[in-house]
Parts: sequence; C-alpha cells; structure tokens
Amino acid sequence: MFNNEFSSAVSASLAAMSGWEIIAVVLALAYLLLAMREKILCWYAAFASTAIYLFLFWDVSLVMESALQVFYLLMAVYGWWQWRHHRDRQRDLHIHRWPLRTHLIVFAGVGVLTALFGYVLDTNTDAALPYLDSFTTWGAVVTTYMVTRKVLENWLYWIVVDGVSIYLYLDRGLYLTALLFVLYVIIVIVGFFQWWAIYRRETAASEGAAVPA
Repeated sequence: MFNNEFSSAVSASLAAMSGWEIIAVVLALAYLLLAMREKILCWYAAFASTAIYLFLFWDVSLVMESALQVFYLLMAVYGWWQWRHHRDRQRDLHIHRWPLRTHLIVFAGVGVLTALFGYVLDTNTDAALPYLDSFTTWGAVVTTYMVTRKVLENWLYWIVVDGVSIYLYLDRGLYLTALLFVLYVIIVIVGFFQWWAIYRRETAASEGAAVPA
C-alpha cells in the first residue's frame, strides 16, 4: 500500500517536473565533474545552474537555499577569476589541507549560524525545514569557498552537506534534484581520492625539489 502510494507520488512529481530543473541538474553535474578535473569551465556550468536553482528553491519555500544561490553566483565568478588569474602562478592554489584548528573553528561557526538562522526562519517565516535549510546553506557556503581555494577536505564536507540535502529535496518534492545529490555523494567520494592522489604527488615533488642535490 505504502509502496504504491510512494510510487504514485514519485510518478506524479516526475510528470510535473520542470524542464528548468532538468537543465539545472545537468549543468550542476557538469560543474562537479569538471571541478574534479580542475577545469575552469566548471565555473560557467556552476553559474548557469545556480541562476536556475535560485528561482526553483524560492518556488518551493526553501528560503535559505534560494538565498544561497545568490552566494553561489558570486562564488562562481570569484572561483573563475581565482583559477584563471593564477593559472600560471598558482603556488597558493595548489591542492592543500587545512589544519585541525581551522576545521574546528569552521564546525563551531556553522553550528552557531545554523542555530541562529534556523530560529529566525522558524519563528518569523513559513520556510520549510528551517534548521536543515540553514545547515545545508551555511555548510555549502564554507565548502564552496574551500573549492575556490582548492582545499582538499572540501570533498569530505560535501559528503555531509549533500547527504542532508537529499532529505531536504525529497521533502520538497524535488526528486530529480535529490537524485542528483545521491550522484553527488558518489562523485565527491571519487573526487576526494582523485584530489588526494594529486596532493600526494605534488607534495612529494615539492619535498623532492627542496632536498639539495
């Protein structure tokens, strides 16, 4: 009985699915795959996908997710500029790691902002799932910045943020977007190991160059 009702709901949602959501999903997937390979074209795909999602999330009352898209638009431009400007002199943009202290500060900051904005949304708006909405938003803000700076651990952050986002989008009936984030979780795991291999190779090369002949 439950399975039939769930299947019917999914079928109805897929049938009513906006063509814009399909385009946004394809572009978002292209962004991640290109980012894995450190291709600057990823930021073009990110900008276009984000512009579409801004309106889609507002339409389903995900206020913080919609606001997040404005940040994503700015970060797409910033990320493109960073990667292009330092293409030939990107010493500070090699894949690198943050120290534990930095991660602890980030965790605390995201936690405080999630509680604060979740409370404001919960008591003053009709926003859906305000605390989860706030968590995925602020988590994504930090993680997107990490991508622009090529911080290795960004992939691990994305696993958590994307995992929570799956439930958020299922609740709002954005089934294709939820499926996209299932794929995201798989891809970011692959992305982590790919960047890890590059990080180890570059670190070994740097240490080798530092050793006097």
